[in-house]
Amino acid sequence: MPPARPLTLVTGASAGIGAAFARDLAARGHDLILTARRAERLESLAGELRARHGCTVTVLPADLADPQAVHALCDAIAQRGLAVDWLVNNAGYGVPGTFEANEWATHEAFIRVLMTAPAELAWRLLPGMRQRGYGRIINVASLAGHVPGSAGHTLYAASKAYLIKFSQSLALENRHLGVHVCALCPGFTWSEFHDVTGTRELMNKLPKFMWQTAEDVVREGYDAVEHGDIVHVTGGVNRFIKALTKLLPDRLALWLSARESKRYRALEATH
Repeated sequence: MPPARPLTLVTGASAGIGAAFARDLAARGHDLILTARRAERLESLAGELRARHGCTVTVLPADLADPQAVHALCDAIAQRGLAVDWLVNNAGYGVPGTFEANEWATHEAFIRVLMTAPAELAWRLLPGMRQRGYGRIINVASLAGHVPGSAGHTLYAASKAYLIKFSQSLALENRHLGVHVCALCPGFTWSEFHDVTGTRELMNKLPKFMWQTAEDVVREGYDAVEHGDIVHVTGGVNRFIKALTKLLPDRLALWLSARESKRYRALEATH
């Protein structure tokens, strides 16, 4: 049985899907731990949620690119006597440009945030969930993890495919203990993501029917993990794209990916 007020840790909670998760779960009666780099934004969101929903919100700013960040974050949670019931691994971003156009330190930080940190957070928080017989882990992956890779943003699709496979194995290992794990795979979502990567102008050329709001993504994600779905692609258009790419021969799928990616992939790095 879930606790009366589950405690949820949301990474990347300062904007976009992370902030939408915080608002949705607070409305559902969750208490929250919010983490991201931008402390001021986290404090503003925490104040909003406390006033609107009367929930307890703990703000713990962290830069998950720091190799010690996850350990320090989990220590801070333990020192406060808190037990995390839900983990939303949402923190992420994109690195524009081709692989060799960026410094290795840039790629290393990306790998830590999108791959290493989610795995370490799950590893550190999972034992408590298993012991209590209840837990939920949502790894925010992407439709990009299901379709062929493309030129530009070289590690993005690879990191999301990793999260999908990681979630599948983790789910099978823990579902008999009351811990549900779901890889949530949105497509194009209205957020700051494309402003940060410098691709907003390219993205605005895409038809509106391909986009979802962060709130829609979160509602689908909540229902999916509660239902026990291990992988959930949001939105009918995205599910159609996933199904289509699975049916196409690899060579044709890669050709289409190369053609279409020119619309939304920046091949020049921005520093």
